[in-house]
Amino acid sequence: MKLMSVTLLYVEDDRDIGIAVSADLRDRGYAVRWLESGEGAAEAAAGCQLAILDVMLPGLDGFTVGQRLKRAFPNLPILMLSARTSIDDKLQGLEFADDYLTKPFHPDELAARIEVLLRRTGAAMSIPLTLKHLMVYEGDNRIIEADSGKEILLTGKQFQIFSYLLRHLGQILTKEQIYEAVWGESYMEGDKTLMVHIRYLREKLELDPAAPEIIETVRGIGYRVRA
Repeated sequence: MKLMSVTLLYVEDDRDIGIAVSADLRDRGYAVRWLESGEGAAEAAAGCQLAILDVMLPGLDGFTVGQRLKRAFPNLPILMLSARTSIDDKLQGLEFADDYLTKPFHPDELAARIEVLLRRTGAAMSIPLTLKHLMVYEGDNRIIEADSGKEILLTGKQFQIFSYLLRHLGQILTKEQIYEAVWGESYMEGDKTLMVHIRYLREKLELDPAAPEIIETVRGIGYRVRA
């Protein structure tokens, strides 16, 4: 499987935070270039679709790094992270940056801000996730069969299930997790609704639905799409 993902430049000098945030973003399907200082940021930003910069960095601060990146890559979205809460700091950041998030933050909020910026710039739509014979454009809800170029049409629920699996690429998700995330209701043991939807999904997505290579069943637990 070849994975073509959005690449993020992430500059954070706190190792614990950097490790945790980088791991979370990779779990969500992003490629992450993590630097612990602003040195080399311009070189690392080449080929990236978005930059995430902490303000308090050793040497060059995040504001300086961000301004230099914006001059070098005018179309690169920049998201600033800072424990500073004063309005002056936020205004200084927003003079060049596209968004400003105050620490501490929840990983889901960071992910949501990233998705908004990528959609605003079109990056999320232009770079497909390639799974076997499929090209998945999550930003505009399209799935293309690579060899034929034909679009594979899914129902709303089918796409929600598949998107949820993709957002947790490589992770084994229980039936309960998937059902509650997609339907917004508690899963009742014995309910076959999800299983039926997975079967129909495989009929549309797999080359051989009887021997699925994309949506894998993990016996006794649930499903996953392998990374």
